[in-house]
Amino acid sequence: MSTSRNTIYRTIFVILTALVLLSCSLLSDSSESSSDVAADEPDAAAEADDSAAVSGPTLVTTLADVKSAVVQIEAQGTFVDPEFGEYSGAGRGTGFIIDPSGLAVTNNHVVTGAALLKVWIGGDTGKSYNAQIIAVSECSDLALIDIEGGGFPYLEWYSDPIQVGLEIYAAGFPLGDPEYTLTKGIVSKEKADGESSWASVNHVIEHDATINPGNSGGPLVSADGKIVGVNYATYAEANQYFAIGQEAAIPVIEQFKNGQNVDTVGINGMAVQSDDGTLAGIWVSSIKSGSAADEAGLEAGDLITSLESLPLAADGTMSAYCDIIRTQGDENTLAVEVLRFPTQELLEGQINGRALVVVDSGSVVNNPPPEKDDDTTADTPQTGDGSGYMEIYDYSDALVMSVPETWNDMESFDWENTWELGNGSLLDFVAADLVAAPSLDDFYDWTGPGVDFSASRQWGNIGGYLQLLDGTEFWYIDDCEKDERGDYEDEAFEGAYDWWICEYVDIVVIAVRPIADPTAYLALIQINLQTEADFDALDEISATFDVINSLP
Repeated sequence: MSTSRNTIYRTIFVILTALVLLSCSLLSDSSESSSDVAADEPDAAAEADDSAAVSGPTLVTTLADVKSAVVQIEAQGTFVDPEFGEYSGAGRGTGFIIDPSGLAVTNNHVVTGAALLKVWIGGDTGKSYNAQIIAVSECSDLALIDIEGGGFPYLEWYSDPIQVGLEIYAAGFPLGDPEYTLTKGIVSKEKADGESSWASVNHVIEHDATINPGNSGGPLVSADGKIVGVNYATYAEANQYFAIGQEAAIPVIEQFKNGQNVDTVGINGMAVQSDDGTLAGIWVSSIKSGSAADEAGLEAGDLITSLESLPLAADGTMSAYCDIIRTQGDENTLAVEVLRFPTQELLEGQINGRALVVVDSGSVVNNPPPEKDDDTTADTPQTGDGSGYMEIYDYSDALVMSVPETWNDMESFDWENTWELGNGSLLDFVAADLVAAPSLDDFYDWTGPGVDFSASRQWGNIGGYLQLLDGTEFWYIDDCEKDERGDYEDEAFEGAYDWWICEYVDIVVIAVRPIADPTAYLALIQINLQTEADFDALDEISATFDVINSLP
């Protein structure tokens, strides 16, 4: 960690996907985007008319005519991203018409939560159409929309078995470009793993026809223009691309035609985990108005941590979430637990039942630090080397660090306490603790410099170092102002730090875990800074603190 101030606030979430799959929808702040994308089109497609053929209901029977039934979809709305926060913008994806009345298939993640849909047919940018969402499946990542008007060209499903080596083409509008593209490939695998961070499909088709963000929901077609699958995801680094096959898609779409949602409570979500992997859940990017999730009180930006009392997204996918919904039914009552980060609240309730209510508020650990009793003072071994710093140990020789020689008012002890966690459970712990300052009284009153270094094996039950650090906010938030949060890493430890500005001192709070054995223990270091010399002490302490023997 550098002692220079870094003004970039780091979110605690990173998106983790199975096989590092990336959703292939395109999000932008603008409704217009352009990109020069080379299309690997066969000669027949190159000879197709550039205008959309919407003059009458026509079943597409050739590859060249597929374009006339492929649509670009723009979903406008307000979404909440786990990394970048709330934004209003437009995402573009692809779809395809399956009925001359205007019924079109796309991905759920393209449309759910959108306030407005605009559609362009066959690459014709001269006319846009409104469209209505008929039904969706958030677990199968499929949606059916109804485009205004009628008499449209349409596609039908490929009727022969899907086999490895089948020649296929990916049609769509990648990267938000209004120009239609077609890329060629073969089926590489008939039944690849379909689990991802935004859906849970048992099996998908793996192919090598290039798709990019914006191809989501577009058709994968045969050489005669028949639907082989619905493009779904890309793993471009390995030249692997994935489509939802007809075996999984057709039964869901048939239910859509009756206006029936499938395996859906009304969220556009994704599986996420904290940096250290100890906090996981389903991040809610947007909510469909009037849905079961909406009526339960879920909001965009919520993290669903459990459903029916089972934890979610531990493997970085939607698998557990969707398995529960498929087992219980999306119309039945489902117990849900939610973390709401803007208000630091834990909520519990039911989907299709009791609305969410706050059961806890504040940080994950909401007890203040314990009082330090005078009778806990112990003789603290120390050695000086003439550098102005001395090496000190706690009474059990478990903790060690170097501090200024003037910080010679010291104590060490076993810190025993009980903390109430965010879920209402109690955590009993014992931590080795080593404190040094010019004056312990001034240090504890936050009117002078010093350091408190503690480590506990039981703190791992809180979660990770971020959860521990979040919990300490309760100690400082009423009297200090948080300046920043940043990452911490040295040769032995990794973690994060908070920098607080208080009336008389700056306080740096560091929470870390050992890189060599991340589950062994968590450590907490509070350093009070008052003068330039104290900032030098911060560097020395950061370079020398360590756990060298067994903790109590």
